[in-house]
Amino acid sequence: MLSRVADSIYWLNRYVERAENVARFVEVNINLLLDSPAGTDQQWEPLILTSGDLPLFQERYGNASAENVVRFLTFDKDYPNSILSCLRAARENARSVREIISSEMWQQVNSFYLMVTEAAEAQSLSDLGTVVKFFDEVKQASHLFAGLMDATMTHNEGWHFGQIGRLIERADKTARILDVKYFILLPSVKDIGGTLDQLQWMALLKSASAYEMYRKRGQHRIEPTEIAEFLILDQEFPRSVRSCITRAEQSLHHITDTPVGTWRTPIERVLGRLRTDLDYLTIEDIVHTGLHEFLDGLQSRMNDVGEKIFETFFALEPLS
Repeated sequence: MLSRVADSIYWLNRYVERAENVARFVEVNINLLLDSPAGTDQQWEPLILTSGDLPLFQERYGNASAENVVRFLTFDKDYPNSILSCLRAARENARSVREIISSEMWQQVNSFYLMVTEAAEAQSLSDLGTVVKFFDEVKQASHLFAGLMDATMTHNEGWHFGQIGRLIERADKTARILDVKYFILLPSVKDIGGTLDQLQWMALLKSASAYEMYRKRGQHRIEPTEIAEFLILDQEFPRSVRSCITRAEQSLHHITDTPVGTWRTPIERVLGRLRTDLDYLTIEDIVHTGLHEFLDGLQSRMNDVGEKIFETFFALEPLS
């Protein structure tokens, strides 16, 4: 497969997944505000902090109000990680490989982009109910795209590149939203175990569509260490970090045509080592390290995975 085609399919899926996860990110904060006790301070700056783009936001918007943060993360056409920018980039990547992907995939990503564009033109951010409904539509459109890709595209190298893009993006965002809750959102030590703390952990689970699955696992209490273990180490929940990394490695070995556990290339070594570490980790190991410190290191390792994917498959070597 041409590196250009693989690169476009990989980023097509990363951008669609990123748009969905930004919607989850903002929606959970809105739901948290609606559920919080009266008088609770609104906390919107942590959403920008975890994106790593706080200086850019402050330069352009100043105050981290609800409306400013939602507009920046959702409809800002000049911010490359906004939902609108992600869908524009996804559409351009899909356009460049229309002969490779199915017509249903192209139609869905095009419709998805147009839906977000129309919402951006309306820019109705004052009604929280309307905003939450929009984010639900973003999540459903992303799920529909993923389902169409699974059902209508041959599961060949291109499909596996798309899977890797989606799964690496999902793992990264699951780690980031967990880090925001644990390290930034908790107002003070005295609130640990309190009503606000419980509401925030529930909101975090809901943001990852994990609340019902966490409960069905037999967990009847909201326990932070149990939630962290579920979202990081669970083998079966499809949005957990471990599950995403495991399936991404399987797709990688379909592409390289080597057995899982065989590390011939830099990306196989980096991704295989990360998957192996997650297989042998316990939540006690993570707590001992410090959840924030562990998640910070995990995000760095996933960034390294992305770089090695680029170097191995997409970087063009100059002709000598």
